[in-house]
Amino acid sequence: MFEKGLEIRKSVLGEDYVNEALARVDDFTRPLQEIVTGYCWGEIWGRDALPRKTRSLINLAMLTALNRPNELKIHVAGALRNGCTEQEIQEVLLQAMIYCGVPAGVESFRIANEVIKGGRQTGKK
Repeated sequence: MFEKGLEIRKSVLGEDYVNEALARVDDFTRPLQEIVTGYCWGEIWGRDALPRKTRSLINLAMLTALNRPNELKIHVAGALRNGCTEQEIQEVLLQAMIYCGVPAGVESFRIANEVIKGGRQTGKK
């Protein structure tokens, strides 16, 4: 399951990002990375019932609700890689803002806009 998760994780988050994260693994963080890669990315993201695009949009809403800006940033980039449009991301963040609070929505919009504009500047999406 680790290998399946590693492939999905690299596909969604980008190979460079994942390779950098794994290069920083030490004896203390190894179990965390193994669980995240095998369970989160292999077992859950590897299921066929929801397309990756849908999973990305769900993650954006949940990360907004949890106010997790670092994770939100990488998952906005992942959502774009998974085929989500800027408008879909915008709508999910608006929906989450109503249920999670304006401060969470403001922060999520700021982060998403930074990622989206960064992609435009580098020619990536």
